[in-house]
Formats: sequence, structure tokens, C-alpha cells
Amino acid sequence: MMTQNGTFGLKARRGLAVASVLLAASCATGPDTAAPRHTPITASQGSPEIPAQLETRFEGFLRDFRVQALSAGIDGALYDRALGQVRLNPRVEQLNAAQPEFAMPVWDYLDSAVSPARIADGKAALAGNAALFDRLEAAYGIPRQIIAAIWANETNYGRFMGSFNLFEALATLAFEGPRAAYARPQLLAALKVAQEGSFDPAMMKSSWAGAFGQTQFIPTSYLAHAVDFDGDGKKDVWTSPDDALASAAQLLANAGWQRGEVWGVEVKLPPGFAYEDADLDIIKPMAQWRARGVTTVAGANLAGEQPGAIILPGGARGPAFLVFNNFRVVLKYNAAISYGLAVCLLGDQLVGGSAIVAPWPRAEQALSRTQRFQLQQNLKMLGYDPGSIDGVIGRQVRAAIRGFQQNRNLAADGFATVSLLAETDRALGR
Repeated sequence: MMTQNGTFGLKARRGLAVASVLLAASCATGPDTAAPRHTPITASQGSPEIPAQLETRFEGFLRDFRVQALSAGIDGALYDRALGQVRLNPRVEQLNAAQPEFAMPVWDYLDSAVSPARIADGKAALAGNAALFDRLEAAYGIPRQIIAAIWANETNYGRFMGSFNLFEALATLAFEGPRAAYARPQLLAALKVAQEGSFDPAMMKSSWAGAFGQTQFIPTSYLAHAVDFDGDGKKDVWTSPDDALASAAQLLANAGWQRGEVWGVEVKLPPGFAYEDADLDIIKPMAQWRARGVTTVAGANLAGEQPGAIILPGGARGPAFLVFNNFRVVLKYNAAISYGLAVCLLGDQLVGGSAIVAPWPRAEQALSRTQRFQLQQNLKMLGYDPGSIDGVIGRQVRAAIRGFQQNRNLAADGFATVSLLAETDRALGR
């Protein structure tokens, strides 16, 4: 909603209609590896038809979970209002398989997340609500541009908060499958949110993965970090932007944000750089990176003494970044590196920072979900442990890729592409 002067008025958004789902904060917990096997829920044209046997098992799960919830202090009448009418939701499973931070090339993700329109809207939001952002910075020490960038990447400045029934979405995930271990404690926490906050369960709309409000908190994060910043006695992250933004700032502060420190910088790597050292978990003193010939992207000496890690989100042929503690703090909000970059790069541009200099390898083909499974299987067959075969290119998969690349005399950047999949096929004699 725009005010008459063209800026984003925070109070004007109270009561904002929930319009659609944005897939962002939902990935914060990462995949669950110890998941029970289950029958996929399949949607057909028109109304999805769910097998009667599956519905019966789901109803049994809800009855059993009711016992657990009541033993944890949840009121039985509240449980029945929240979960008495929910059904398995096939759309939840479909969206779980297509999370944008993992399913699209990082450059496509950033094109959308750090678009000219997103930047213009963010500058308007900062200018139109300067007093609120002053209060947030003073209270929590988080730069206004980072708070605004999270707001942007989660719900496009409060426009799109999700249209799913929170309890139906979480119950679908909690029932069976790869997100059950994530969703079961979240479902119980969601009931606690409703009970402690006196919220109507029917009004608690969310994303498909149970993230809700203008800054898309999952229930356990809400219980740990939510703030009543507007002083009305409720921690209402749906209709109070003050509460939502303060809650996001509180989460980052609690996660260890360092006041006055930058999140990172785009860098230039020297010829012959050992790409296997470009990993978020390999943290070295700044002096070591300088000694190895790492410079700013413009070729200047690196300033400061913060220890940091080199990351290559687009592989050896894409931009390189030296990232510090505050970048890792942003990843506490969402563990995808592409998400962390979206927040930090957008934040920079909201206050006059420059865009990425080095080009992305846009000719590279990203892997489809089926191909990601195949790559993991190939790596396992070749003796490189990718962990769970789950279709997610996480840290263990990237480590397996690096091992394979090193043994094939390839740049060990851990970057998963169609050409890499073909290389593993060749190694298997296909």
C-alpha cells in the first residue's frame, strides 16, 4: 500500500490483506535427514484427490498429536479450533520441492531479489519511516538497510505474507516425509503462539512451510525473538510492521550481529587460487588472504582485520566474496547463501552501495530437482559421500563435489552444474 506522498507508510499497512506466498524464511532449518518414508501427495487437475488411506492415516496422526499437545499445556479447545478441520495439502509438498534459494541459479534469484523496483521501494520505505528505523537501530544495533532488506526479501515490504492456513501447512509437513522432524516442533510451537498471544488460529496465515508475518518467522523463532515494539500489548508480526521489524532485528542481535562491522566485500582472486579454500567454513585472518593475493574487486588492498571466508556462489567463473561474521548472522535467518547475498547486496544498494562488478556465468545450466538427486547418487557411487540423497546441494554435497573435482584436475569450487553432472556420468562409464 502506498501513501499519498509515494512513500511506504508503516501504520498504513495495518490490516493489509494477505495475498500470496513468498518462499523465503521457510528454508532456515535446512533439510531433515532422518525422515520416514511416505506416499507422496499428488495433486491432479482441478481439486486434488488424496487417497482415502492416506487421509485416514493423517487423521490418526492428528489424534495422536493432540495427546502430545495437551501434555505440553495446549488447551484442548484451542487444538480443536486450530486443527479440527485441516486436511492434507498437496500444494505444500509441491512447493517444498521447489524452494527458489535451492532450485534456481543464484543470478536469477538475485535478479529478482535485488531488482531496480525492489531497490526503489526500499529507499522509499527507509525515507518514509526514518523515525522507526532510527528507533530500531538504537535498540538493536542492526543497520536499517539490513532490516529493510529482510523485510523486502521475506514479503516484499509486507505485501505478500502467505495465504496458507498455518496449522494445515505445518500438519501436512509434520505428518510424514522429509520435513517431519522440522514441522512437528513447529506445529506445537504454533499452537503455543496462538495460545500465548490470544490469536485466532483461522487468522494465522503463513507460507507453505509455516513461516508467517511481515518478516516470516517460523513459530519457534517467534517464541524466542518476537517483540512488542509498538507497545499495544501484543507481539503481532502480521499487522504491526513495528513488531515485525523489531522481531527480525532482535533475532539478528541475539545471533551475534557485530555493530559497526561490514558483512563482506566482493573480491578478486589471484591466478592459481586454491578454490578448495573457498568455503564458508574455512575462515582465515585477513592477513592470510592478503598474503595469498586476494584484493578488492578493483584490485586494491583489503582493509580491516576481520577474519573471513571466501565464497563462490556462482563457481570459479563467477563473482567472489569475502564474508565476515555478520554475513553468517544473516544466514541464521535463512541458511541459503543466495538468501544471505540477497539481503546484504540489497541492503548495500538501499544506502548507495554499488552492484556486483564481476559477471555471473549465465551460460551455465543449473540442475533440475531430478538432476540434483542424480548428482548425489553419482557422487555416492564414485565414493564421495554426499550425505542424504535429498536433492539439496548443501555443504556436504559441495564437499563431495570438491573431492571429485580435485581428483579429476578440475577447479575445486564445489559448484553443481549440468556439465559437472555429465562429468560424473563419464566417470561412471555412462
